[in-house]
Amino acid sequence: MFLTTYKRIRKHTEDICAPLKTEDYVVQPVVDVSPPKWHLGHSTWFFEAFVLKPYAQGYKEFNPDYNFVFNSYYETIGARVIRTDRGNLSRPTVEDVYKYRAYVDEAMDHFLIEHELPQELQDILLLGYNHEQQHQELLITDLKYILGHNPLFPAYNSEVDPEPDLSVTSYFQIPEGVYDIGYEGTGFCFDNELGRHKVYLHDYSIGSELVTNEEYLEFIESGGYKNFKYWHSEGWEWVKTTKAEAPLYWHLIDGQHFNYTLHGLKPVNMDEPVCHVNYYEAHAFAEWSGKRLPTEFEWEAAAPQFKWGKRWEWTESAYLPYPFYKKAPGAIGEYNGKFMVNQMVLRGASEATPVGHSRISYRNFFHPYLQWQYTGIRLAF
Repeated sequence: MFLTTYKRIRKHTEDICAPLKTEDYVVQPVVDVSPPKWHLGHSTWFFEAFVLKPYAQGYKEFNPDYNFVFNSYYETIGARVIRTDRGNLSRPTVEDVYKYRAYVDEAMDHFLIEHELPQELQDILLLGYNHEQQHQELLITDLKYILGHNPLFPAYNSEVDPEPDLSVTSYFQIPEGVYDIGYEGTGFCFDNELGRHKVYLHDYSIGSELVTNEEYLEFIESGGYKNFKYWHSEGWEWVKTTKAEAPLYWHLIDGQHFNYTLHGLKPVNMDEPVCHVNYYEAHAFAEWSGKRLPTEFEWEAAAPQFKWGKRWEWTESAYLPYPFYKKAPGAIGEYNGKFMVNQMVLRGASEATPVGHSRISYRNFFHPYLQWQYTGIRLAF
């Protein structure tokens, strides 16, 4: 099972990169976007650093310098290239990175066939698989940013987007009471989902559908980006500093709204859920609409009643540890816990999320100003 899953996940990463040209692999337009080449190397380094080096006797590193190049944020593992400099790595080449992947994959194949896997190692492997799936989603969002900021707006692929479900938003009424929050089960989850606990919720209502582009356009045209009263102070500073007037990738051309998609620059589909808005924008829209964003606990309690998975959905919850949360020892303990400050929780999944990598208890988290993920809005009151 572990070998089959390993091969499937590793292949999917390379399938995502298949439409790219060599030049696409090395671009880093902003600090939050990593070059596709770096994602390929980093997801490979994870298995080398956490499986092969500590567990595979006699394993020889492909290149000792790659620990410095492809370590992301693990202080326990050692020094690393700072995030802003990932785009400066003209070497190793794209060809070298694919050779690195093949080298590690061959070593992993032999290791998984020849060795018994104690529970500790099984847990690391499952984390590695889910870690690579996270980077598959980041690959899609990062390459969209790279291509979407190319003045030619090149298409990533030529597929046609499916037509959205046209459903009128209704509101589910959720009764007050005590609800269980957090992961429950025997499968994989990230440590930030643990510490299952009870919360008391007052009665509330939550939307059955996500906010659409048409609804968000009403906010824009009513002066939503020009009226400070809808915005947090930090959000209003962000509007003034960035001169934001619409979601990321929107362009007003000859009086018509277009947006960049993975299929190129297209007229905005008004029936699609709005995408690439940050927390500031989501909160401001909710204020303008006379409603609010749900908390992450309200979202989780109500999620079985509505469809989710098209957009990561901003909540009104800061990213904090659950009761009884404990960080794992060593480098693995750096995975989530040290980021629990100054970020907001998103729930659900998105169209960029790999199949099998979503669940109701999943806690995504980003800084409030970030737009590049597939983020959207669901309202509550």
